Amino acid sequence: MTHSYVFGYGSLVNRHTHDYRDARKARISGWRRAWRHLEGRAAALLTVIKDRQSQIDGLIAAVPDAEWAALDLREQNYLKAKADNVEHMLPRNPEIHIYHAPDWMHSPAQSMMPIALSYLDVVVQGYLAEFGEAGVARFFETTEGWDAPVLNDRDAPIYRRHRPSSAKERRLVSDHLSALGTRIEMRQP
Repeated sequence: MTHSYVFGYGSLVNRHTHDYRDARKARISGWRRAWRHLEGRAAALLTVIKDRQSQIDGLIAAVPDAEWAALDLREQNYLKAKADNVEHMLPRNPEIHIYHAPDWMHSPAQSMMPIALSYLDVVVQGYLAEFGEAGVARFFETTEGWDAPVLNDRDAPIYRRHRPSSAKERRLVSDHLSALGTRIEMRQP
């Protein structure tokens, strides 16, 4: 059985959101993260956009051939593309894919959608586990779109892969959002 890999830059960095055993830290050049606001979605979507000057940290994970259909379904709002310029510690150069949401694929929302805190918590947990606090800082620095409001949905998470977060993780998220001047909105009942 052959495996190709997926480059995760959001929730896939959190190993608790998938069952891929062969996952390793990696870095990709030529992409940067951005929050995208799409018509019909309750929250902003994290994607990557091409940027020759940017590098982002992430995780590559081997996806068995039989499991690509399930991953494609999980990432149904994204387009799968071959990823080049990936730095990793594998002894070989496997085929690596990245999921992204190009502009033409969706209708943009008329106004900014909030960033779901339940999703952001999961992403930060992954970056903290893999890259430490410096990696969390790089995540915030290499992601654009923090002018969108953040929806505090921790009490009733809208992100279905939400994981409970520790006080340290919540404080880390809050500190970064505060430094960026991001507005936090409470979820309405």
